Amino acid sequence: MPTPEATLVPAQAGPAEDRRALVEAARAVFARDGWTHSTLEAVAETAGLETELVGHYFKDKDQLLLSVLLDSAASLSAALTVIAESHLAEITDLERDLVALGRAWLTPLATFPEHFAIVRHLQAESARLPAGLLEMWQTAGPRQAQRELARRLQRVADRGLLDIADADRAAGRFIQLVAGGVVARSFHGAVPLAEYETEQLISTGVADFIRLYRPDAGR
Repeated sequence: MPTPEATLVPAQAGPAEDRRALVEAARAVFARDGWTHSTLEAVAETAGLETELVGHYFKDKDQLLLSVLLDSAASLSAALTVIAESHLAEITDLERDLVALGRAWLTPLATFPEHFAIVRHLQAESARLPAGLLEMWQTAGPRQAQRELARRLQRVADRGLLDIADADRAAGRFIQLVAGGVVARSFHGAVPLAEYETEQLISTGVADFIRLYRPDAGR
């Protein structure tokens, strides 16, 4: 049965090294087994700690999963923010620079493999997950990354290179058009695509995005 949303609260503070070890171990266990089949005993064993210690920092497995997701989502969102800033800070060729951004936006599929393994499990287990967990993860992770991308795209629009009325919506469109195909076809990086296929999906997505938001698109 789903856990009431009220139980999903930040875990109590404790020695940083033990709590970090448990979160990292839980990430590995959840990535391997999913939330349904994971156990606190497996997490403790992976961390090299006593099972009783898990309960000292986390109320239950639901709270541990939330901590793992929020920690992982924050790291991923920070990485994507750096990617957006570095690729949109200076535009010399809009299409070429957006294609480069698209390539870079997809690199976390390889650099955060455990995170995306957990995401694949979450998709299969969504009906059984603790109430409110997916919403909190979406807010801390994907939506935060989209908001940061929106801010950078608005700067590009302010220079007259794009015509954007709603920057957050435009960022969502960019992610959907440029990265969405690769993410879907590769099952969040589980089955990497051939380079030519990835490049085609990115370049086609960028072309579609520019057609939607070029300054003369409405004329």
